[in-house]
Amino acid sequence: MGRYPGIEVIARDRAGVYAEGARRGAPNAIQVADRFHLLQNLGQALRLVVDRNRVAVNAAGKAIVAGTVDHDDAEKAAVSAPTGLERLRQDRRDQRRERHEEIRHLHRAGMSPRQIAPRLGISVRTVERWLAAGGEPEHRRSESQSTTTEPFRKYLEKRWQEGQRNGAQLWEEIKQMGFRGGRATVYRWTAKRKEKPTSTSTPKHVRERAPSRRECVWFLSRDAATLDERAGRFLRHLYEHAPKLETASELAGRFAALIRGDDENDDLERWIADARDSELASFAAGIERDIEAVKAAITEPWSTSPVEGQINRLKMIKRQMYGRSGYNLLKSKVLARA
Repeated sequence: MGRYPGIEVIARDRAGVYAEGARRGAPNAIQVADRFHLLQNLGQALRLVVDRNRVAVNAAGKAIVAGTVDHDDAEKAAVSAPTGLERLRQDRRDQRRERHEEIRHLHRAGMSPRQIAPRLGISVRTVERWLAAGGEPEHRRSESQSTTTEPFRKYLEKRWQEGQRNGAQLWEEIKQMGFRGGRATVYRWTAKRKEKPTSTSTPKHVRERAPSRRECVWFLSRDAATLDERAGRFLRHLYEHAPKLETASELAGRFAALIRGDDENDDLERWIADARDSELASFAAGIERDIEAVKAAITEPWSTSPVEGQINRLKMIKRQMYGRSGYNLLKSKVLARA
């Protein structure tokens, strides 16, 4: 930047190294925090809030599940044997819980994340993220159906109607037909198939799945008026267990409206003052440290959007040739497609 003294505006994300580089290279330029990254940072802050309040989140999830299952259904659910996929998922949850306990034990003993990571064979970032979250991560797949089983759906349905319910056996059969997916993919298909009603009539009581913590973050970041009835019930239970999360949701909505320019009656300083004693206090402190760039994001039209596509293109090319060659080939491929 020192070679281009005419730089007037620098759009950047909120990493401190970029802010410092901009100050050194173009001290007179206006720094503008990128709006997309600001909203992304807000989402990350909400994720940490949800992780810190996981007890309340789990309690709210159990409350909406209990509200949709009658006594007889609850007894049946309690005595039904877990499927192979459920046992696999539980084993993995137990493994993550044990790993988190190891991390906490070593951290309490005075070890830093950089010392813990090589000892447990994981990255430093993973250790830092688990410590900040206060617990092990939750890995839950989305509800979308896998497309890898679609070419074999008719065969799977035919075998299902014939009485074959064993996921391992079905996997072996379609593997001989050319299926390249894993056994767990077929387990997921069988688990979903077991949940599907056998008749066209709607059952009187349907067992709902408790929202994941990721879904909870999504609910907290949305306008309550746009959420469906299930999400609304979940949030009502959640706010009963943790009223501070309702405040965090309201603050998140206000901040998003400020960044998008949807609320001209609010201002950034007032938002920071209101957030100082909330679950978003750490996020608000970071905004305050970079307040001039964040204010510019609200008032200026500039952003990093024009270059984000190029960054994603570079990452795609790099991943396509991962482990195959070095920088010279990467440079040639990037320039060849420019």
